Amino acid sequence: MSYRDLSRKELLELKKQLEQEYQEAKSKGLTLDMSRGKPEGRQLDFAMPMLDVLNSESHVKSIDGTDCRNYGAMDGIIETKTLIASMVGASPKNVIVYGNSSLNIMYDSISRSVTHGVMGSTPWCKLDKVKFLCPVPGYDRHFAITEHFGVEMINIPMTTTGPDMDMVEHLVSSDPAIKGIWCVPKYSNPQGYTYSNETVKRLAALKPAASDFRIYWDNAYAVHHLYEEQDELLEILGECEKAGNPDLVYEFCSTSKVSFAGAGIAAMIASEANLVDVKKQLAFQTIGYDKLNQLRHALYFEDLGGIQVHMKKHAELIRPKFEAVLKVLNEELSWAKVGTWTEPKGGYFISFDALPGCASAIVEKCKEAGVVLTGAGATFPYGKDPEDSNIRLAPTCPTPEELEVATKIFVLSVKLVSIEAILDTCNEKTA
Repeated sequence: MSYRDLSRKELLELKKQLEQEYQEAKSKGLTLDMSRGKPEGRQLDFAMPMLDVLNSESHVKSIDGTDCRNYGAMDGIIETKTLIASMVGASPKNVIVYGNSSLNIMYDSISRSVTHGVMGSTPWCKLDKVKFLCPVPGYDRHFAITEHFGVEMINIPMTTTGPDMDMVEHLVSSDPAIKGIWCVPKYSNPQGYTYSNETVKRLAALKPAASDFRIYWDNAYAVHHLYEEQDELLEILGECEKAGNPDLVYEFCSTSKVSFAGAGIAAMIASEANLVDVKKQLAFQTIGYDKLNQLRHALYFEDLGGIQVHMKKHAELIRPKFEAVLKVLNEELSWAKVGTWTEPKGGYFISFDALPGCASAIVEKCKEAGVVLTGAGATFPYGKDPEDSNIRLAPTCPTPEELEVATKIFVLSVKLVSIEAILDTCNEKTA
């Protein structure tokens, strides 16, 4: 029986039993972390041979003769542009290769817009108000960037096919203060959804009231599949060109969860006109990024096929972790009907929705028992989940054995907090 179908007496008896189990778990003094989407050490080990590919004078030059030890090639070497383009289905001519962090590129893109505008538009700092659309639940670091620059953020509900496009189209076309929308289009953070072809086409065909509106397309999980059956994502630059909006999108990606987290390569993919505008800033910002690291990646992976073979190793390692979490959730909570969760085919997260008003208490209860989760509300702008229900679970870093223990503590916390919420509701009805 679901918890809502139990009598008050049955709920109190169950709560007593669960509290005993929780105290036993708490007494073990565990320290388990499911808070961030970090690769574990064995994933990073897969890329260690990359460090040995630059071993002679012949391996320090790009195919066009650029000496990767020296200045030059500010926007990246051709081999790495080609590799990045293959990851997202774009053309190398639309790629700028930066340093190691796509988040840094996104920050720079917002900062540049604030101080210098977009392709000649009024700098945002001179406007009365700037707004961004934020599909929720979403990526907390996206929201932190726009909040840092004082941008007003508007929640857009996510569906299984992407953001609510009726709402997006209406707002973008009617309000010139809206300058962008954050998107994680493939295996979204945290739900693991992939935008449908229709959603991508509708985004590409937007008619913004603001000429400097851009789609911030964070394609972070382009090659991060868990199963042979993979989600497919329509390539957005081509769709924007077809729709007559070639400059509408800034796309971002990196190898932070492919090679080394903190020592990968990151890139922006955009129209040639957008890249001309971006390079004006780069001319002042850098003389060139780490081309040896770019060359190292290009030589090691060679092409998309090399990346795909490499990422199958990742999938074989982390798929059992996702399955361990989902197994416990399905066995322990599906019948209780006190939460719902996603079962993604790729990416780094599982999204859990508790009963309204319960997420903060669940996260705190887990913390007391030694399991650290992403803070409740983190997947919403300003850290405020209106329903206080969404919790992001990150299964990748702990071992499967640790995950089983951590998920059982999570389930205990969900059950206890949910019972308390149901009992409080019963008390209100009888008061």
